[in-house]
Amino acid sequence: MTAGRRRPRRVWLLALLAGLAAAALFWPPAPRPSQPPPPDIALQGPVDRILIEKSARRMTVFRDGRALKTYRIALGFAPEGDKTRQGDGRTPEGQFRIDRRNANSAYHLSLGLDYPQLEDVARARAGGYSPGGDIFIHGQPNGRKGQPVLRRDWTAGCIAVSDPEIEELWRAVAIGTEVELRP
Repeated sequence: MTAGRRRPRRVWLLALLAGLAAAALFWPPAPRPSQPPPPDIALQGPVDRILIEKSARRMTVFRDGRALKTYRIALGFAPEGDKTRQGDGRTPEGQFRIDRRNANSAYHLSLGLDYPQLEDVARARAGGYSPGGDIFIHGQPNGRKGQPVLRRDWTAGCIAVSDPEIEELWRAVAIGTEVELRP
């Protein structure tokens, strides 16, 4: 009688193991998290979105939802918080677009953001001050050719990269490209 009870358990256990093996063979693999490629890979082709993570001092460029390349960045000299007024040294936060390109910038090439936006202007007007403007992604100050890249936060509110990096971005970023700046 005991032997009769074991047989169904063995059959059940074998059926369970066979089912798990079949599931393992046919179950789709879990999606792998998208990791940005290492920064030494040259950027190829256009980008459609730029994500700037201020606290990580990181800028990642995307095409069709896929991270293409990540850059180390420098920010405004007082980067904590959202930009509210001219001279505060903060880099703005929020959703923007590239709205201009300046090949004759005081910094090696620059890609302009559409800051201030209407709500920034309204807030500043109500407070009686200027919201600031001319926020760019740009290279190093002109005249620094061959000198080390300024890596500390030094801009008046812009996003700075090395000169070779802004040249690479200049070729890949068009007017209208989305830019998200996160705290």
